Amino acid sequence: MTSLLLPRRTFLSGGLGALGVMALGLPALRAQTLTPVALQLSWLHSVQFAGSYIAREKGYWRDLGLEVALNPGGPNAPVEPPVVSGQALVGISAADYTAAAVEQGAPFKIIAVAMQKNPFVIASLPANPVNTPADLVGKRIGMALANTPVLQALCTINGVDINAIEIVPTQYDAAPLLANQVDCLLCWETDLPVAMAIQGVESVTMLMADHGYAVHSQTYIATDDSLANRRDQIVALMKGEVMGWNDYKADTAAATDLTLAAFPDQGLDRATQLMQAERQVPLMFSDLTDANGFGWFTEETVAQNIETLALLGRTVTPELWDRSILEAVHGG
Repeated sequence: MTSLLLPRRTFLSGGLGALGVMALGLPALRAQTLTPVALQLSWLHSVQFAGSYIAREKGYWRDLGLEVALNPGGPNAPVEPPVVSGQALVGISAADYTAAAVEQGAPFKIIAVAMQKNPFVIASLPANPVNTPADLVGKRIGMALANTPVLQALCTINGVDINAIEIVPTQYDAAPLLANQVDCLLCWETDLPVAMAIQGVESVTMLMADHGYAVHSQTYIATDDSLANRRDQIVALMKGEVMGWNDYKADTAAATDLTLAAFPDQGLDRATQLMQAERQVPLMFSDLTDANGFGWFTEETVAQNIETLALLGRTVTPELWDRSILEAVHGG
């Protein structure tokens, strides 16, 4: 979950008469007429968003009439405010964050789902593995206390008494597990397990999504106003995203190298980024996306999300999700 973006392309502007336009040709004319929009990312630049970098680098958005700024997020850059204010046309969030914002009156819709499986895992070591939620009983789990509702939801879904688990507040780091201060960690599949693997440490990861924890992650959100008045721009933006992510799936090594070349000053390590890119693929692509296209969701997956969100204290309805943009992107 890291990183910045490719330098924004510059285009010729102003002062061109008819002869100048004819001499420069159609590409220059098109460059003048690109519509500037922004996509607000949920974290710092890294391979987590490599599909977007591909869309920009390969000109997919340019060919669709857009100049897209990819604005990084981070701990002090929440997604929702720039989308509400109109500074960003679309943002990348998660269903639980969006539900919380909607409860506060934000006019959001979830229009696509990048991660078909939530990336939360319970990470442990092979000598003392957590393979199922029942294995958590009697274990010490390292995690941020803010994620207690997440653990409670997993326990409720699987009939596990959370009081039989010792919660140890920890920083977001693998060190407590490696030092035997805890037996397992609550983390993302694409970060702490990767960090351990890079150090040569084998870990066991239990993907919570495989045990009923259904919360859409890396979701695309837009406001009701933008969906009503800027629909064509949103469709074009999402078409570029789809093409970029399909390219990413086809060649994660190339996607990794593009990311590193775009952000040479971000301290990104190729081995780490490549492993993260590879581990994202089964989270983002599935039988559902194979059949319907990147970002797809169904009434069934929405219903599963609503049930899990209720356990997190979020009350939402199916109207929070709007599939009309995806239907336009994927040809109905």
